[in-house]
Amino acid sequence: MSTAPITGWRRPRPSAEQLRADLWVGLGVTVLALFELTLARSTGAFLLGPPPSVAEQVWWTVAATAPLAVRRRRPAVVAVLVSIAFIVGQARAVPLSQLPSGALFAALYTLGAWGTDRRLAGRIRVGIIGAMFGWLGLSLALRADQFSSSAFADAAGPVPPVLAAVINGVLYNVLFFAFAYYSGQTAWVAARRRHELREQAEQLRRSQAEARERAVMGERVRIARELHDVVAHHVSVMGVQAAAARRVLDRDPARARTALSAIEETARTSVDELRRMLGVLRDSRVGPDATASDSAGVDQVGTLVDRARETGLRVEFGVYGDPVPLPRSVSQAAYRIVQEAVTNVVKHASATTLDVRIRYLARELEVDVSDNGRGGAPGGDGLGLLGMRERATAHGGALEAGPRAGGGFRVRARLPLAVEVAGRAA
Repeated sequence: MSTAPITGWRRPRPSAEQLRADLWVGLGVTVLALFELTLARSTGAFLLGPPPSVAEQVWWTVAATAPLAVRRRRPAVVAVLVSIAFIVGQARAVPLSQLPSGALFAALYTLGAWGTDRRLAGRIRVGIIGAMFGWLGLSLALRADQFSSSAFADAAGPVPPVLAAVINGVLYNVLFFAFAYYSGQTAWVAARRRHELREQAEQLRRSQAEARERAVMGERVRIARELHDVVAHHVSVMGVQAAAARRVLDRDPARARTALSAIEETARTSVDELRRMLGVLRDSRVGPDATASDSAGVDQVGTLVDRARETGLRVEFGVYGDPVPLPRSVSQAAYRIVQEAVTNVVKHASATTLDVRIRYLARELEVDVSDNGRGGAPGGDGLGLLGMRERATAHGGALEAGPRAGGGFRVRARLPLAVEVAGRAA
């Protein structure tokens, strides 16, 4: 099994609970192995030859099983110790059977599953397996004289008995060690994949949190833009009209009443738009692209211009081209851009004339607002210009804003039209 795609990762150290489990497993396997040794001695079935003393039998049995108590803490050391004890115990004719063999399997598996240095773990496992097969070949060679014809008197198969015994032993060991190696490697790969899944889940969680934060920030920007468009325009107009009423209150009461009536009307309109906007914000069914005033559109620019005219500006307003039905979002964006540009003229430009033009071109809608004022940037904080640019960009358009060559300031926005709308405009 190739480890190229998963190198560079170190498996976390075993937990305290896993280490305690290893301790109890090691002790349990050792006790059972000693009990198995007692049964083997009681039957007198010493297949490897005359055994050594009882103390030595106990020693090698314990040495082949007890290291499992720290198998995940020191996997490489445990694998080497268990392998040496297993080979030496068999060389000394100790009747090591099922449990010591299982301990050897567990040691190889643990080294494959928990070895931190993957290169070293692979080399140690290959070395242990090679040593085991070397010992198997040596033991067969040393016991060749025991394979007499009388030992296979009842053989009836087509394969020569000695060859059959050798093949059977080799096949068993090949399957035993191959499975130990593969299962350990598979466990390590599975742990790596679990780690990657946890990392991906954490990255997904962070991405979702960032997306939520971006959505909240975008919603805040949208609300701020709507508040700025709705409040700033009407309050600016009311401020100019109130100043005009104050100046003519004594000498021209009729004109002052007209200005106060305009303030009253503007205030009502402002309150209505604020209510519509708050209604949209409270409605959970409305998406983030909703606008505060569903009725605002490019067809109401004329009313907007009339209010600006009431502040004392000389206003020219023109619509060029054949008007076509516009998507609501485009119509609202054009209206808000004109509204913000007019507000800036009334509030900041110290202008006497205002020119508003709407052009239905072949593939786009163009709104153009210019004045003969100071020609500086519209507004002190730049939020109005930023909001206009955001609206134009949101619809794939562009906004130009800057001083005019002959004096004053100009704002021009181009909003692309959909294919079917552009066809009707053409």
